[in-house]
Amino acid sequence: MRRYILGGTLLALVAVLVRVAHGQPGLSWWYACAWALFPAALWLARGLTGRRAGAWVVAGGIAVAATGLAAPPSTSTDSYRYAWDGRVQAAGFSPYDHAPADPALAALRDPWLFPEDGGTLINRPAVHTIYPPLAEVYFLLVHVVSPDGVRHKALQLAGALLSVAVLPALRRRWGDRAAACWAWCPAVPVEAVNNAHVDVLGVLLVVLAFSVTRGRGALLGAAVAVKLLPVLALPGALAGALRAGIDRRRIAAIAAIAVPAALVVVLAYLPYVLGSRASVLGYLFGYLQEEGYEDPGARGRYGLLRLVVPDAWAPVAVALVMAAVVAYVLRRGSPERPWEGALLTTGSLMLLLTPGYSWYALLVVALAAMAGRPEWLGVAAAGAVAYLGGPATAAYALAAGLVVLTACERRRRRSPAAAVPSLPSAG
Repeated sequence: MRRYILGGTLLALVAVLVRVAHGQPGLSWWYACAWALFPAALWLARGLTGRRAGAWVVAGGIAVAATGLAAPPSTSTDSYRYAWDGRVQAAGFSPYDHAPADPALAALRDPWLFPEDGGTLINRPAVHTIYPPLAEVYFLLVHVVSPDGVRHKALQLAGALLSVAVLPALRRRWGDRAAACWAWCPAVPVEAVNNAHVDVLGVLLVVLAFSVTRGRGALLGAAVAVKLLPVLALPGALAGALRAGIDRRRIAAIAAIAVPAALVVVLAYLPYVLGSRASVLGYLFGYLQEEGYEDPGARGRYGLLRLVVPDAWAPVAVALVMAAVVAYVLRRGSPERPWEGALLTTGSLMLLLTPGYSWYALLVVALAAMAGRPEWLGVAAAGAVAYLGGPATAAYALAAGLVVLTACERRRRRSPAAAVPSLPSAG
């Protein structure tokens, strides 16, 4: 009976996500419904084992990912910049040298990205690209292999393939429940497929990095060269490195991760540094300022911190708290379960910054799946609330509360006092 209910729940999730892909009206309510169905499906799948569980996870994951292909991007225009950057590179130009509005690239414009009304679908057309080099390589590859006239579908299909490619890595190393946590999460079809955010490539590289021992540093470096956020997974890869002080063996272990990671990032940037006249950092610093990270009172940034410290102190508080979290992971983290440390650093930064973009949390979704910590999925849900204009601070506060309460309950269950049964009363 449970299987039939699970099947019905997954079908309902797919139907709701198709509606989400079509956007307004009622987008927020449909997305909230998807987030309600998701944990229900995970709960119903608890009793499935063996091949049957794998079939449900894979089939459900493919169906959920496919919903993102149902319509053009609904809540983000980032993929239009991706398509433009791929086209620019294929024509022999560096995306770090020319903004989309640059007259030098006028010959590359077409009615899809530059409608006849004189506008453009590309956001921030007057500034250079912000994306790291391996993201730019990805945009170029998608452009090269795509037929003419495919428009947004090429990047959406690439996002679907990448999101589904995460499944076998998760299943092989962490099991079907972890794979379901990723595959059925509403953030995946919405952000990785429909909106086609390149973050999903970084997620795949991080998952692959933690599923192997050799080559872990290089894979993490590649993830950083796709989207800078995966740098937060590096302390997890070094978890426990400072537990008993520094000696030659520990230095070698740290170097085995840090050196290949740094080398891959440098080598990824090098061709663009040599081939570009402008800075390969592009609009990065302008973006940080525009998004309010330099102005704590802007756009809801640092929402939770601003409840307890003055606005001007928020950036400093972030730096201090993150330094403490990284130090904890390096000293107390588990080398056998490095993804737990990566989840703690990545999820903590999301809670401290309270970003308004839900695709940033795709990495949190994957790490939560690996660590078996579904309570952290609330961070991704909070990001969606913030992006859709809901009560961002309240959503992040609920997410933080869920994480803290779950951690306290888990610690209580592990304590010796909880494990020893109480003696009967003498009276």
